[in-house]
Amino acid sequence: MNWFVRSTALAVLMSAGLAMAAPKVIKKVPPEFPAEAARKSINAGSVRAKLTIGPDGSVLEVEILEAEPKRVFDRASIEALKGWKFEGTGQKETHEVKLVYRNEE
Repeated sequence: MNWFVRSTALAVLMSAGLAMAAPKVIKKVPPEFPAEAARKSINAGSVRAKLTIGPDGSVLEVEILEAEPKRVFDRASIEALKGWKFEGTGQKETHEVKLVYRNEE
């Protein structure tokens, strides 16, 4: 039992340490402003997403944590973020990003 408690605490400390050091982005793909949003006169919004980054720095998974307005920019955000590339660390890690949308037209 004691071994289990120590192992769990170590895992929490390790993930907390990784969360403090943001991975270095080496390629960003800008999201496109959805035409549907413009048709609905939605001119701005934001999406906060959690990325699962593979050992080679590629984005394996994108999870939308919050969005304003809801579900308007999710697809564009996921498509863009899956194209991002980070400096590989040799380990799988997670990172949160926030994308802000503004229609300048």
